[in-house]
Amino acid sequence: MRWLRGFTTYQLVLMGTFLVAWAVLAIKPATRQFWLLENVLVATFVALALATVRYFRLSDVSYTLITIYLLLHLVGAHYDYNDVPIGDTLGRWVGDDRNHYDRVVHFSFGLLMAYPMREVFHRVASVRGFWGYSLPLEMILSLSAVYEILEWLVAITISPESGINFVGSQGDPWDAIKDMALAGAGAAIAMAVIAAINWRYDPGFWREIAESFRVKNQRPLGEVRLSELITARRPGRVAPPPAAGGHSDVS
Repeated sequence: MRWLRGFTTYQLVLMGTFLVAWAVLAIKPATRQFWLLENVLVATFVALALATVRYFRLSDVSYTLITIYLLLHLVGAHYDYNDVPIGDTLGRWVGDDRNHYDRVVHFSFGLLMAYPMREVFHRVASVRGFWGYSLPLEMILSLSAVYEILEWLVAITISPESGINFVGSQGDPWDAIKDMALAGAGAAIAMAVIAAINWRYDPGFWREIAESFRVKNQRPLGEVRLSELITARRPGRVAPPPAAGGHSDVS
């Protein structure tokens, strides 16, 4: 299979581990409909990752973190998040009857997925300095909110009965907010660790942080740039080029 060429042995091991786990956990899940709902996003993400791997390949660290997160999610989909055995144990540890496995996975989403997002920002958008740590955190919070919205749409559209289980609030009216907060906390910890590593080993750490706050484009955008673009559409007129480091759009 030609599409497998170029993968390292370690990456193939990660891929094989995920596929074996997916196959095993697909056998007799607690609720087949719930399992299908939870695996729609998994299948979409994996298909997207494989489709783009020829053009953009992440580091082994990122692929490892992503695989661990997906494995945690597969376990939740197999048992139903409300009934994962270790989640009940966690509930007893903190002194309540709630199954906390979903909280672990939400926290893990931020902790494990923030670094791969940072790598994408760093390599694709050339994000540096302060923004290289804040944007992954913000992306985690945004995606967490999107996921909570999708859960709600599933609950009211597909089946109210199975939808309640899919949402997994377990009677907590603040469940969605706590889930997003945990994801944000995980991402903040991940970015703090990465910042500490860079501070320890990169002599230019503080210089890069300071440089990230320097204004690169002094020309205002918004209505100023819009006026320039409209003027350029008139016969014989040319819009002035954006300043160095600027953009040609309105925003």
